[in-house]
Amino acid sequence: MVTTTTTSQSRPAFHFTPRRGWINDPHGITWLNGAYHVFYQFVPDSTVWAPNCHWGHAVGHDLFTLVEHRPVLAPDDNDDGVWSGSAIVDRAGTGRIFYTSVSVPDFAVGVIREATTTDPGWEAWDKGRVIAEAPPGLDLAVFRDPFVFRSGDRWRMLVGAGFRDGTAAAIGYHSADLATWHYDGIAAERPVASHDPVWTGSAWECPQLFEVDGRHVLITSVWDQDLLHYAAYGIGSLIDGAFVAVSWGRLTYGESYYAPSFFRDRHGRPCLSLWMRGIADEDAGWASAHSIPHALAIQDGVLRAIPHADLEQLRGPRCGTGDPEIAPWADLVWQPGADPDTLRVHSRHIDMLGLETRPGELEVTTRAGVAAMPWSDGEIRIVLDTGIAEISTRDGMLGLPIPPTEGPLTIDAADGTLTAYELRPPRSRIDETDRPGGGFA
Repeated sequence: MVTTTTTSQSRPAFHFTPRRGWINDPHGITWLNGAYHVFYQFVPDSTVWAPNCHWGHAVGHDLFTLVEHRPVLAPDDNDDGVWSGSAIVDRAGTGRIFYTSVSVPDFAVGVIREATTTDPGWEAWDKGRVIAEAPPGLDLAVFRDPFVFRSGDRWRMLVGAGFRDGTAAAIGYHSADLATWHYDGIAAERPVASHDPVWTGSAWECPQLFEVDGRHVLITSVWDQDLLHYAAYGIGSLIDGAFVAVSWGRLTYGESYYAPSFFRDRHGRPCLSLWMRGIADEDAGWASAHSIPHALAIQDGVLRAIPHADLEQLRGPRCGTGDPEIAPWADLVWQPGADPDTLRVHSRHIDMLGLETRPGELEVTTRAGVAAMPWSDGEIRIVLDTGIAEISTRDGMLGLPIPPTEGPLTIDAADGTLTAYELRPPRSRIDETDRPGGGFA
């Protein structure tokens, strides 16, 4: 049994949250000149989503010490919302953002625009031209979320799409110089009726193509009828601009994770950050969080997301047996024993989080309900932060809100082996008193 103490504050210590306002999709995460730049969808002065999204901007020497800066893009006379996209550094060293420009009321089908900067701090950006619109002749209900990447001797761009007949797709383009873009056709598609082995909806938001362990991976956010579901992926090959899948799988479970954003860390390792829904303190004026960063690997034909190694740098002492007190936040490694096995996290008389293994399944219980994910054996990693739990196994990942507690927090594992580490925040959690009026850095 492990006991921790906690505080009454509701803001997570290790997960990025805005000082005030609403955030959703992270995107364009870039390591540049010794710092990470993280962009994200941001609605100022609101705790609910609205179409007038800005591109928020945070900077840090690692992804656990991000400082919120002023938004770099905002709606203007040419767009009612500046929606998701990606960022690159071109061969001349110019920063380029590719984003979705939307206009109400028909914001399901956007246009793709770019913005550029030569500012070393990436604070000042100039909006540019429209570089792509929904191709004529395609009966599209959804067109948004460009992802630009280098492939061989050219740049390629995928745009998330959904046809009115229920086919989810990624539309492909290429460019030699980032000035002129050529339409390539449909880079990948799956019908809404296909459930084998995973259902991928009627439209793909934020499709991204990248390499992991020598294989191409296409990751998508599954959308259908204005409902946000989960992240799915295909593993295969990129052939002449088209993605040919060998297998499909599901990455995320539960109702919190959505809109994963691919990036490479400062060492070039493939990683993801995700939007976490259901994390909020409306009284304090903020809503939503981003996940901790996860490193990617392909193991036995399955895409695996593992908490980034930087988190281990924030570990304190390993907890011993008995009933030690550790810091308010924890990184747990649990190897369950024989099925069924259970792990419980509770505070005084409040059940915070329960895990139970069954043959082929891991069931996770909170005060809000029950979520399940496949589990085929092996260790289970659990990261506990104020108001958030993230769980990862070889079969997928599950994130969910848990009640903030005034502690103490007790962790009981019925069987198997539990290794627990306290986590030490790299800085004080953001407080409204840090910057009077909630100003930006």
